[in-house]
Amino acid sequence: MASTFDRIYDIVRQIPRGKVATYGQIAAMAGNPRLSRVVGYALHVNPDPEGIPCFRVVNREGRVSPAFAFGGENMQIRLLEEEGVAFKSEGYVDLEKHLWRA
Repeated sequence: MASTFDRIYDIVRQIPRGKVATYGQIAAMAGNPRLSRVVGYALHVNPDPEGIPCFRVVNREGRVSPAFAFGGENMQIRLLEEEGVAFKSEGYVDLEKHLWRA
């Protein structure tokens, strides 16, 4: 049986380029909508940053992580922008355009 982290990583691998998912969305898809913080921790210790695109996960408002593990908040923004993800004027991802609807 797959661990919770394995389920989280499997889901995050499915997020397409140019789309984002929220921590809560990933938690619900992994089987428990109350595990948003666990999703955050799992992504923080991501064993395969090249294969598990954790930069595509944002909070429920579309905010990026201020403690993004691979170079800080600006790196996450840069990676998302490189994929065509648009940000609103307040610096949040435009979830109406870019939220992954799995």
